[in-house]
This record gives sequence, C-alpha cells and structure tokens, in this order.
Amino acid sequence: MPMSLERFIKVYSNLPINLRNEIILVVDDQPLTWNVAYMEIKNNTTLGKIILQKLLELEII
Repeated sequence: MPMSLERFIKVYSNLPINLRNEIILVVDDQPLTWNVAYMEIKNNTTLGKIILQKLLELEII
C-alpha cells in the first residue's frame, strides 16, 4: 500500500463521522467531501489519484 494511501486511511479513520460530510477539496469546480474522496481513492479511480496528490500538496494528509 502506498504511503499516501496509508496516510489518507489513517486521517479518514480518525475523523468524527459528522466531519466526513465536510468539503475538503475542489477539483474541476466540483466540491469533494471526505466520503467522496474515500470512495474515489478506495476504487482507485483517476479522480482518486488526483485527490490523493492534492491532499498531499496541501499537507492535509
């Protein structure tokens, strides 16, 4: 498992459930919540890879 994925899972799993619906990132003018990010990353989509990269760049994870 790549380190960035491990970091995301660790941060996501420690979030209170009600915060998982908060917007954390905007990609292509689309707001993304923690839950959407989790699903995209879990399914290894192109968007999921972009989300991981952006979260790393912004030092969110």
